[in-house]
Amino acid sequence: MDFMPGAEASLAGLALASFLSATVLPGGSEAALLAVLATHPEQRDAALLLATAGNTAGGMVSYAMGRFIPRKELPGRLALLQTHGTTALLLSWVPLIGDALCIAAGWLRLPPLRSAVMMAIGKGARYLAIAGLMA
Repeated sequence: MDFMPGAEASLAGLALASFLSATVLPGGSEAALLAVLATHPEQRDAALLLATAGNTAGGMVSYAMGRFIPRKELPGRLALLQTHGTTALLLSWVPLIGDALCIAAGWLRLPPLRSAVMMAIGKGARYLAIAGLMA
């Protein structure tokens, strides 16, 4: 007897992969999404929602980690984020710089709810674009 049926196990794996790939750990949530969409196309909406939620939750873990970094003077590299605020988090999906943006947002103490919303919009748009490749 299976612990979880195929589609549910695939979605759970996608949520986990999306979460882990949004932290400082390397990961390939895009490949996981494409795999779920290829094997369970009927789960498209659920897959997009779970990938976005998992990746946003991982981004918020990075945000929380940033809040624990001792504050000193503002490095010049963070001036852009401070200038554009949470809107810059629309780019949180970009490999390498996205993790740094999330950590910096926490360090700058940007509003957490607005930060999460902007991360979700950016990450969701990326997953939607990837899912469009399967159409």
